[in-house]
Amino acid sequence: MSKAPPEMDRTTSPISIKAHHHHLKHHHHRTLSPFSFYSPKVSIYILATCVILFILFNIQYSLQTPPSNSPLSTSSWSLMHQWQRVINTTTTTLASSSTNCTNELISLADKLRHSVTFLPLKDLRYTQTALQGHTWFMSSMYDTHEEYEVQYQQFPSENSHGRLLCLKGRDKHDGSWNSYALAWPETLPFNATLMKGLTFVSYNHYNYDNIWHGLSAMVPFVAWHKKNKCEIPNRWVLYHWGELRLNMGLWLKTLMEATFNGPPYIEGFEGVLGDDEPVCFEKAVVMRHNEGGMSRERRMEVYDLMRCKARMYCNVSLEGRVAEVNDKGVPVIGITMFMRTGPRSFRNQTEVIGIFERECAKVDSCRVMVAYSNNLSFCEQVKLMSMTDILVSPHGAQLTNMFLMDRNSSVMEFFPKGWLKLAGVGQYVYHWIASWSGMRHQGAWRDPNGEKCPYPEDDRRCMSIFKSGKIGHNETYFGEWARNVLAE
Repeated sequence: MSKAPPEMDRTTSPISIKAHHHHLKHHHHRTLSPFSFYSPKVSIYILATCVILFILFNIQYSLQTPPSNSPLSTSSWSLMHQWQRVINTTTTTLASSSTNCTNELISLADKLRHSVTFLPLKDLRYTQTALQGHTWFMSSMYDTHEEYEVQYQQFPSENSHGRLLCLKGRDKHDGSWNSYALAWPETLPFNATLMKGLTFVSYNHYNYDNIWHGLSAMVPFVAWHKKNKCEIPNRWVLYHWGELRLNMGLWLKTLMEATFNGPPYIEGFEGVLGDDEPVCFEKAVVMRHNEGGMSRERRMEVYDLMRCKARMYCNVSLEGRVAEVNDKGVPVIGITMFMRTGPRSFRNQTEVIGIFERECAKVDSCRVMVAYSNNLSFCEQVKLMSMTDILVSPHGAQLTNMFLMDRNSSVMEFFPKGWLKLAGVGQYVYHWIASWSGMRHQGAWRDPNGEKCPYPEDDRRCMSIFKSGKIGHNETYFGEWARNVLAE
C-alpha cells in the first residue's frame, strides 16, 4: 500500500484568485485553495483600534466643552447630538481608514512576494568544498547544531525568522537549475503551491541505491524523529548534488517503512503545473551532513531504534541471542558468512567456508550459515542477522546489515590487494558503523596478492584495477583468527 500524498494549497495574487485542478499520477487528489495575505483578524484589530482611539479623542473633547446653563433634558439632548456626530464621523473615518489600510497591506504583500529571491540548490562556487561547512547545497544556509545531536535545518524556525522553505525546479541532471528560497507564510511567491504537513528534504552526496550510502543519509532523519516526539513525515524530497531523485533502493525504502510505520511517499512534484512554479512547505526539515555531529551514544540509540522497528516489522523475536540454546542448554554461537559474487568475492569460496566450518566444529553449539545478500529479501536479512553473533564478509554494502545483529556481536572484514594504500578513508566505513551501532569490529584481512598493475602500486591509477579485485585466503591466519573471535 503506498502512502497517500498530503494536501497542497495554491497561492495566487490576493486580488485575483483562480483555483486550478490537476490530474495527478498514482490517482492521488490534492486540495488546492487560495491563500491571501489580508487576514480577517488583521482587519478586526485595525478597525477596533481606530474606533477606540477616535471615541477617546471625542470624549476628551466633550469633557473640555464648558457646561451649559440649560436644563438637564437640554444637556442630555446635546450629549446625544454629540454622540451622533461622533458615530457619523467615526463611520466615515473608519471606511476611509479601512480602504487605505487594505490598499497599503495589499501593496506591501505584493512587494514582499516580489522580493522572494531564489538561489541555485547547487552552488558551483563551492565545488571543491562541496561537503564542508554550509556545503554547496543550499549554500547560503547554516545548520542548527546542538551538542551531541544531528545537524539540521528546520523551517519555519527562529533561525529562518518564521519563513518557510520554498523550492523550484525538477531537474534530474543539473542541480544548479533547481533553486530554493525563504518566504513568510502570508506572502508566498506568486503561483506557489503550499504543501501541508512535515516534509523531510534529504541531500545525499552519493546515492540512495547503495544501502550504506542511503542509510547514512537516512540516519539523521531518524535521530530528529526520535528527538521530536516521533513526528512522522508526510513526504520525502530526495536530492543528489541538487538533482531531484524519485526513488530509493528497496532495502532502504523497506527500512524506512518499518521505522516510520508506513511506506515513504517520495515527492516528485507531479501536481505542480510548471517547472518554474515554486513549491513551499508548511514545515520542512533539511539534512545534508549525514550522521556528522552526532555523538556515538546518540548514533547507538538511533541504530537501536531501527533494529527494534525492523524486527517488529518482520515479526522477528526481540528477545535477542541469549534466548537461543542447543539441546544441551548451551547458548548457540551463530557465524554467518555473507558472500559476494563478482567484485571483491573470494577467489576460492569453498576453501574459505571450509576453514570457518572446521573451527566452528571445535566449539560446542557453534553453527555456520552461508548466505548471499542479493538473494535475500529485507526481512530474510533481518532474520538472518538476528541469528548472527559473528559476521564474516568481504568489504561491501552487504556489511551494512551488521546493525541488525544484537549489540556486541562481532564483524570480520576482508579486502583485496591495494586497498590500504589507495582506497582512502572510505575503506573504514564498516569500522565506523560497527562502533556507531554497538558492534565489535574484529579487524580486517588484506590480501597481499592480487591483480598486477602496469603502474607503480602506489599510483592512484591502480585503484581502478584493485577496486574490484578478487580476495584470496590464508588458511593458517584465517583459522587462528576464527579461533580467537570464537573464544572471545
